Amino acid sequence: MSEITRRDFIKAGAAGIAATSLLGGVRAFADEEQVNPFKGKKKFAGVKNCRNVTEDIVYVGVSDRRIQLFENVYPIPRGVAYNSYVLLDNKTVLFDTVDRSVTGQFFENLTAVLNGKNLDYLVVNHMEPDHSSAISEVLVRYPNAKVVCTKAAAIILNQFFDCDISDRSIIVSEGNTLNTGKHTLTFVMAPMVHWPEVMMTYDDVSGTLFSADAFGSFGALNGNLFADEVNFEKDWLPDARRYYCNIVGKYGKQVQDVLKKAGGVDIRILCSTHGPVWRKNLGWILDKYNLWSSYTPEEKAVMVVYGSVYGGTESAANTLAAKISQSGVSNVAVYDVSKTHVSELISEAFRRSHIVLASITYNMGIFTPMKNFLLDLEAHNLQNRCFSLLENGSWSPVAGKLMKEIIDRIPNSTIEGKTVKIMSSPSEKDMNALTELAETVSKSVLGGNSKPVKATEAAASTKWVCKLCGYVYEGDELPKDYKCPICGAGISAFEKVSK
Repeated sequence: MSEITRRDFIKAGAAGIAATSLLGGVRAFADEEQVNPFKGKKKFAGVKNCRNVTEDIVYVGVSDRRIQLFENVYPIPRGVAYNSYVLLDNKTVLFDTVDRSVTGQFFENLTAVLNGKNLDYLVVNHMEPDHSSAISEVLVRYPNAKVVCTKAAAIILNQFFDCDISDRSIIVSEGNTLNTGKHTLTFVMAPMVHWPEVMMTYDDVSGTLFSADAFGSFGALNGNLFADEVNFEKDWLPDARRYYCNIVGKYGKQVQDVLKKAGGVDIRILCSTHGPVWRKNLGWILDKYNLWSSYTPEEKAVMVVYGSVYGGTESAANTLAAKISQSGVSNVAVYDVSKTHVSELISEAFRRSHIVLASITYNMGIFTPMKNFLLDLEAHNLQNRCFSLLENGSWSPVAGKLMKEIIDRIPNSTIEGKTVKIMSSPSEKDMNALTELAETVSKSVLGGNSKPVKATEAAASTKWVCKLCGYVYEGDELPKDYKCPICGAGISAFEKVSK
């Protein structure tokens, strides 16, 4: 064996580094043999992980159960699936790729499904990195593959990977087609659902719509690829709703435009980039998307969201919720805005018709988590909701007024009933106001079917008012050493007002 000098070793290393700089630093290899030159145990998991969607459309996506936050924002305790699909025809087509965290399994799946065939086309429906991170490596592994995408996608692709695809790209626009042999693919533009470069791809043979992020859901796939293989309404709908409302919810008009296009096409299968594949009862999930994107509540129902520090506002919110339930409204939900992730609250706000907001006055403003929730509602473009307000403050409640200012900016929103004001904690004198608001809300929800709510009768007592600041003390007698908690005046400043 000839000796290798230190200089030769450095030269060889530099050449290797230069090779790996191609296409954004991806390892330079053209086929599986170069990637894994050592003969070892044959990989087989890729074959086992893939499932046929149709006779010649195969799922090659990967589920991720390790991820904690989607987009580093949304908790996903059930994980998420990054969906990718291969069409096996005279020409082979890969639809989107996956997140960089799962590229190893993805390429094992892809290699197994192609089974030695070349990849002819990579269709890029969406450039968000959880679907595009493997693009550069695909282009290196399959140097003859052409990229099919929108003009905007090509620009964003270059921004992510600093690679010029002009000599191997096919730029498409609305209604353009691509024939692969038996199949013809038609491209449907879907800008701002929810990025500007998004398109969808329709296969005329199988009636499959590769819908990018539309019709997706949080949640890893647990062996069941199809929505009809799980109890979707029970186990998946909350995550599908939370996914739509938080990721796509702002762009209802754009979703409505795409749904109108879809109405003129014979769609038999929906292949999203997240969540299960739909092949049965498509009308059900399409109806949900129609409701969400038109900002129409799924049901006439009430959510009570409270922001409380020492329990007074929480107590008032619970009392109000009980009175609303007593009036005949079912499925009233109560949420602590400090403990419930805002993505859950946004999802519930899209689902329900009536929202009660109960907030303390905090630093002469709205309690911070409540303010953030309201601003998030506005940012997600929620519309067509009924709001009711409850405010609390120990000396100068202003939360109700400030919450109303934000609600006034939410399109087609209404305020139901008078704002209930409590001072520090609810007392017997507040029960009539809570009862009145509960009846107003229930009548709005149920119309003429609401039941009267009994107000708690306040115990008779003597009231004493401070002539200096107006504070009211309730009790038969003022203690001799009593001081006004607001201004500090003694009992001589108090005057009996009723009995």
